[in-house]
Amino acid sequence: MSERKVKANEIQITRVYEAPVKMVWDAWTDSEQVAKWWGPRGFSITHLEKDLRPGGFWRYIMHGPDGTNYPNKTVYHEVEKYSRLVYDHGGSDDRPPMFKVTVTFSEHQGKTTMQMTMALESEEAAKKTKKFIKEVGGNSTWDRLAEYLSTEDKFVINRSFDAPIETLFKMWTDPKHVSQWTTPKGSTMEYIAVDIREGGEAFYSMLDQLGNRIFGKAKYLKIVAPELLVYTQCFSDENGNIVKPSFAPTWPTAMLTTVMFSSEGPNQTRVTLEWSVYGEANEVERKTFHDAKGGMTQGWTGSLDKLDDYLEDMAKMPKR
Repeated sequence: MSERKVKANEIQITRVYEAPVKMVWDAWTDSEQVAKWWGPRGFSITHLEKDLRPGGFWRYIMHGPDGTNYPNKTVYHEVEKYSRLVYDHGGSDDRPPMFKVTVTFSEHQGKTTMQMTMALESEEAAKKTKKFIKEVGGNSTWDRLAEYLSTEDKFVINRSFDAPIETLFKMWTDPKHVSQWTTPKGSTMEYIAVDIREGGEAFYSMLDQLGNRIFGKAKYLKIVAPELLVYTQCFSDENGNIVKPSFAPTWPTAMLTTVMFSSEGPNQTRVTLEWSVYGEANEVERKTFHDAKGGMTQGWTGSLDKLDDYLEDMAKMPKR
């Protein structure tokens, strides 16, 4: 990560992709590829024309889930192949750009770090834009890019938290904390039995806002404090027997959850969660998983919002 300090009028996003820099650059700059992932989840685009050079532009129409069309014109200021792009974003022929973007790409051991800085006219504008991006799910654009670059079908979601990496890792591995936030808003969770360690298992129940109780099991495959947590998840009955959920009979039997923790500063941590089908699954089950990514985004966003609130409440508690 760059040591450059982020200014008050800037928003910065960092992502690490499991792909070489050429593949990531091509996904960004090739018109056919970018149309497959650009925009928040649920949005799509129609490419019109692109001239990738300083002074050139990219013209496209973004289509919202409700059918609303948003004409866009990106104007390029700097283009350094495989390394750097600087451009104006969010404008069109009849409106000025929202902000200027500087995005850099660097490769290390076959992985590519993408660092993006959005510069706005003021600190207040940056705060409003950051809030707007969160409300419309704008950061899911970079999760969609991760999914597009992957060699397997997976769901990806990232979130940055204002807390040290050790604290975030504890939120995911200490049962008394996990049960406070891990379900979507309106739902609660309690452990029936829990042993969070490599080879350990957890048996839990969840109560949704309609009063329906759901049971599940997790098995912990790999734990590397404070950077990595890998576990499987299955639905079960009240006795712990693996079952298909009644509300989704074609859901895969088991899911693999991979959670990666990265420091973005002394008191900020980025959490990257990947979800994929685990073990045997037929074509219908895999399609059910693939088609449910919008719902996964909504569910995990609700859980991560609860975690944000939980961390904020903990920070207000008096130190012992």
